[in-house]
Amino acid sequence: MVRLAILLAGAVAVWAQDQNLTQPVAMTWRSAGNLALERGLPGVATGPVPRVWYSPDGETLYAQLSTGVIVETSDFDVWKTSEVKSAPARLEVAVRRVPEAGARVAGRSEAVYAGGSQVYRSTDGGGNWENLTAHAERSILGGRVVDIAASPREPGEVTVATVDGIWRSLDAGMSWAGLNDGLVNFPAARILALPASTRGLRVASGDAAFEWVPGERKAWREVRDAEFAADLARRELLTARFGIEITATAVSGTQMYAGAADGRIWASSDSGATWQPFKLREMGAIQRIVVDPSDARIALAAVGTRPSDLGAARSGAHILRTINGGGFWDDLTANLADVAAYGVAFERSSGAIYVATAKGLFMTVGDLNGLGPATAWRAVEGGEAWRDVAVLDVRLSAGGHHLYAVAQARGVFTALAPHRRDNPRLVNPTDLETAAAAAPGSLLTLAGREIRNAQLGSGAPAPVLASTPERSEIQVPFDAQGDSVQFQFDAGLRFGLPLQQAVPSIFIDRDGAPMLLDATTGVMLDGMTAARPGSRIQVLMSGLGRVKPDWPAGVPAPSEAPPEVVAKVRAVLGGSPVEVSRAVLAPGYVGFYLVEIEIPPIVNYGPTELLIEAAGRESNRVRIVIEP
Repeated sequence: MVRLAILLAGAVAVWAQDQNLTQPVAMTWRSAGNLALERGLPGVATGPVPRVWYSPDGETLYAQLSTGVIVETSDFDVWKTSEVKSAPARLEVAVRRVPEAGARVAGRSEAVYAGGSQVYRSTDGGGNWENLTAHAERSILGGRVVDIAASPREPGEVTVATVDGIWRSLDAGMSWAGLNDGLVNFPAARILALPASTRGLRVASGDAAFEWVPGERKAWREVRDAEFAADLARRELLTARFGIEITATAVSGTQMYAGAADGRIWASSDSGATWQPFKLREMGAIQRIVVDPSDARIALAAVGTRPSDLGAARSGAHILRTINGGGFWDDLTANLADVAAYGVAFERSSGAIYVATAKGLFMTVGDLNGLGPATAWRAVEGGEAWRDVAVLDVRLSAGGHHLYAVAQARGVFTALAPHRRDNPRLVNPTDLETAAAAAPGSLLTLAGREIRNAQLGSGAPAPVLASTPERSEIQVPFDAQGDSVQFQFDAGLRFGLPLQQAVPSIFIDRDGAPMLLDATTGVMLDGMTAARPGSRIQVLMSGLGRVKPDWPAGVPAPSEAPPEVVAKVRAVLGGSPVEVSRAVLAPGYVGFYLVEIEIPPIVNYGPTELLIEAAGRESNRVRIVIEP
């Protein structure tokens, strides 16, 4: 039976290879974070830059990025794509000796520069060298210098390209400035974690982890990620054990998976005490293994191409599936182009699968509960976000509502997951992610469907406040009663939710920052703007329940004397209760509540957690920064 299923999957895959990818999936993406990294260098950093050089007159600086794209700047501020198609040959500069092995040299007789682990300057043709960048046993410019260029017109002007970007000095290396703002050279290749509670989006670049802190506006900040560190250590340990480079691992409970550079996959159901190897045909390196969170026996693997087969007709499978804990894997590659697959994400309940490849992002809907045949893949359009570039990783949010993707050099992007259009869900409007719960007056979001009408099971109307093809906003009537509430939407859609006295939830903006305002100035408080002791903070919320006097659903709250929340409301800051001065419907808004709190005069400074309670139920926890 198993062998028949595998043969059937293979037959469908062969048939699908001859089919054209049709009906690409149209998407609207937005950036998540920017393209800059904060690494404690003279300006923000970016990824490796292989080449840098000046025009003969020194008026223009050129750089070749890791993607091969050549950019230029004449004002040494704004980069633009260059019409130059290739980098010139490096000029050989003769010196008596180099300051370190492999150092690159540039300059002229009165000033010669060299770059390796540090940047050096010599005024005697390389007889003696002055270290320009050493500080505390490291370079102030970060990683190793890859290329170096001296200005043909100014002896004190030198530019270096490193593994962390481009740096320029106008005073012979006495001071440096980064030229990385706006450089499309983002180095991340893997998504480590999605925003949750007070944690932001995290990505990996090499063996370093970076986080886009909620409310951040400047750069990704380097952090220690325990799971990522454990994965790196596990790969190193298993590489030594199996005698082959382990390129991907995954762990869920006692179930473990390890993928190797030669395409083999090992599986263990006893926390690594014993391992079972598997290999389906000849394949490239295993790039990523993703496990179903509710059943570790179900996993998908993304597979690269074999270097020996570059240019050949096919190099084997690129997407593998197991449903029995790695005992065997079947091929879901179907009509995917024969290019490396770097990442994979899936939702078992809907069967949606997404794969990041060297030719972009693709999706399919298949069987993830059994050995159903491979299904045809459709291209997911990147539009201007990542047209004609590789997609290096893909991730689905915990609820399966949002899709995140890393486009090579272009950054991280997010959008409503397209499979949700055929599988709509009611979600919490404050974060558009967690499962919805209902309270009188609360807002709900129908993710994946545009609707015109909504009503309760009793036939009473529920206001539809806004509706787009991606989502619709609905308000629960304030007079809703009972232990549950049933909703009926267009096209026969029906959902049932428990009805609570209150389901407090603090609104989160699309970058993960909570909607907190300084009550005096109206300025939004986020990772860049702190609150002060003694100040009053306004918290925008949903789900605080009934109000007095009664207020109709679907109508903006009045600006004067807005109705007050009936339920008892408490606030907890950094684990301690703080005073709630008022809890009302937000003036001028529909379905929003406003809770005002006062920051105590004595409080611990720095980032801390805030939550709001209503009727004994806690809201989501959000991050607020407090400074003196």
